[in-house]
Amino acid sequence: MPLLFAGLLLSGSTCSKPDPGETKPPITAPQEITLKGVDTSTATSRERREWSTQITELLAPCPEVAVNIAKCVQDARPCKACLPAAQMLLKQVQAGKPKKDREDAFHDRFDAAKVKTLSTEGSPEFGPPDAVVTIVEWADFECPFCRLVSPLLDDLVHRFPSQVRLVYKFYPLSAHPHGEIAARAAVAGMNQNKFWEMHHTLFENQEKLEQADLDRYAKQLNLDMPKFRADLVSKETGERIKKDKDQADGIGLEGTPFLFINGRYVNLQLLINPYDDLVEWVKLDIELAGQVPKMAPSGSAKAGAPPPPASASAAPAASAGVAVPVPGKK
Repeated sequence: MPLLFAGLLLSGSTCSKPDPGETKPPITAPQEITLKGVDTSTATSRERREWSTQITELLAPCPEVAVNIAKCVQDARPCKACLPAAQMLLKQVQAGKPKKDREDAFHDRFDAAKVKTLSTEGSPEFGPPDAVVTIVEWADFECPFCRLVSPLLDDLVHRFPSQVRLVYKFYPLSAHPHGEIAARAAVAGMNQNKFWEMHHTLFENQEKLEQADLDRYAKQLNLDMPKFRADLVSKETGERIKKDKDQADGIGLEGTPFLFINGRYVNLQLLINPYDDLVEWVKLDIELAGQVPKMAPSGSAKAGAPPPPASASAAPAASAGVAVPVPGKK
């Protein structure tokens, strides 16, 4: 992402003339730090210095541990997130991420103040309702980036079948002419316990979302067609979609996919390798909750396949890429 320097020009600051009696402190190069559990052998000297500087500037992610990340790891302080934070920052440095992006990625991932409480009541979900990790996604069926992310999220649930659940929320973008009607078709499918089947069908046929196409998909899923057509245009369906959009607007959605893991926003632009980074994110959340990650082999679910009915909650439940800009939003 390009850096913005406009703040410097607008700040009104000037380079001050030094006081005659002022002595400038000597400029010293940052000390390179080594931490047990962090492999810096593949990093360049410059990368090690940048990383060393950042882990001494940033405080440990646990509020009760009032030291920087480096000291937290060196002293084996009781903060399980310190070592993963140091490892993540090194990856960010080696990937060439600028300092501001690295700081944002760190705070999004580890800052306790960044966690949001998200209501999932009434939203379609699959995975165990008591899963230790909950992924919440706002998406648009006509958004190409949502289509790319969808199979990654499916695979996360299938790789951690007893520990991860996925919750879907609707956000059709006005820039997409078929986003609204596709969302309505998904709600209509949800009303007949076929949300996830319709969800996958819509993404797999993203270029074919006309009314006739939606009717054909509903027939293929053996839906009650009079009910499907009535639900497609009902006031209740519109209100259901608006509820999700209002919630997303309230927490700052700027584009889709809008993704949260255990209440933490996942900025896909700050990920280095989206799928691997998401797997590591989920594994760490499971470990931080005091559990051992129980992983099935990657690709254990057929690509694009809907979740197994036994774990799906297709009717209303009780319980990163580049974002597409929302018109009228920054």
